[in-house]
Amino acid sequence: MSDARGPVALARDAVTRGERTAESITREALAAINRQEPSLGAFTAVATEQALAQAVAVDQARARGAALGPLAGVPVAVKDNISTRGLPTTAGSKVLAGYVPPYDATVITKLAAAGAIIIGKTNCDEFAMGSSTENSAYGVTANPWALDRAPGGSSGGSAATVAARAVPASLGSDTGGSIRQPAAFCGIVGLKPTYGRVSRFGLLAFASSLDQIGPLAITVDDAAAVLSVIAGPDGHDATSGAEAVPDWTGITTATADARGLRIGVPRAFIEGVDPAVAQAFEAALATWTRLGATVVDIALPNAGLAIPVYYLIATAEASSNLARYDGARYGYRTTLTPKDSLREMYERTRDEGFGAEVKRRIMLGTYVLSAGYYDAYYLKAQQVRAKVRDDYAAAFATVDVVATPTTPTAAFKLGEKTADPLQMYLADIFTVSANLAGVPAMSLPCGFSPEGLPIGCQLTARMWDEATLIRAGTALQQATDWHIRTPSGVTP
Repeated sequence: MSDARGPVALARDAVTRGERTAESITREALAAINRQEPSLGAFTAVATEQALAQAVAVDQARARGAALGPLAGVPVAVKDNISTRGLPTTAGSKVLAGYVPPYDATVITKLAAAGAIIIGKTNCDEFAMGSSTENSAYGVTANPWALDRAPGGSSGGSAATVAARAVPASLGSDTGGSIRQPAAFCGIVGLKPTYGRVSRFGLLAFASSLDQIGPLAITVDDAAAVLSVIAGPDGHDATSGAEAVPDWTGITTATADARGLRIGVPRAFIEGVDPAVAQAFEAALATWTRLGATVVDIALPNAGLAIPVYYLIATAEASSNLARYDGARYGYRTTLTPKDSLREMYERTRDEGFGAEVKRRIMLGTYVLSAGYYDAYYLKAQQVRAKVRDDYAAAFATVDVVATPTTPTAAFKLGEKTADPLQMYLADIFTVSANLAGVPAMSLPCGFSPEGLPIGCQLTARMWDEATLIRAGTALQQATDWHIRTPSGVTP
């Protein structure tokens, strides 16, 4: 039986009890980042001075006897597509090189109010478009379990630095699996909340009806603690929900078990995964069964259509959202001559500023929205999306959670899929459905491949029912030790 508490809880408790200072914890994290960065490449910017100033402020508040926040002294890394005042926010793109936002995203404001230390910005696929963090204009991030392997994407930097134990937790964004897939590849917990549970204000938009910010951490307990801070309604985001934020950490501090839990498994959908992934997934199901859960077979009839539906809807929204990057207002602008027209400036700025994958998705999205194709592609995709949502509603009429592997394989090698975008897209086959349906989903470690690479299991629940995910995930973690194993690829 393993301890449910992780580095977030341990750091917070040490600071609030006066056993350690926030400054010492922050300096330790900064030193680990500096050691790891030459080989890991997880960060696009490290906020050394700002982080230390925040840590000193926490220590001063404690010395005055002031009440400390629930993340007091906890270093948190932030994906580089989340706006941070005074820190570069590039979304991994040349088109935003040098851009420093004048405002914080709502999640950053909430983290600061909770006493968290913003340690830096993490590398990501350009505008969150990718499954390997190889599409960034600022270099490739490696997987700490094997430096020749991808950390997953698009939140690969956020996952890699947590897995390497440099920081206790990080924020990522998830449009089609970009929190859960890298969490699986790096052997940590990644939680995508219900759409609207966390404000998107300050998140650089990829696909607005799919994007959601969420935490990555070592334990379910730590992920719940971060989610409890960043969740809640926000007047700056009209899509944020008004639902109250429960005490999710209370679930993990109680004795967790799976008694009465009904777990649905769409076996027809998950056929054909790598044998090591299948074995680890079945072992996780067996553990839940031993803890009192009931595993039942279910059907998700339209799950096989999720990938094409996702890449029609997401690219259509991306083509609209990325139109704002024109070289006229902020970010990169091409070198101009007196003879250049405004149109030429737009065209060359976008051609030089965007990478190949972003261009591919903009062109695909523009095509499916164009006259003559809108009804055949985009409208049809939205109709199938509704059926995917209905499939989950039918499943949750009989089960509490749906379980699948997070990914079909363990982490693939860097460069292995970059020449074949379709193969790269299929890495998200088990994750995109949750975004299409707007339901919460979580990946947590459930084993290792013969090569020593982490394998993840995914749980999906009803809208607004993150509590059941946290309960089921805590039960598995307290009965296993997959999450406490550490990678040997980097020095902590």
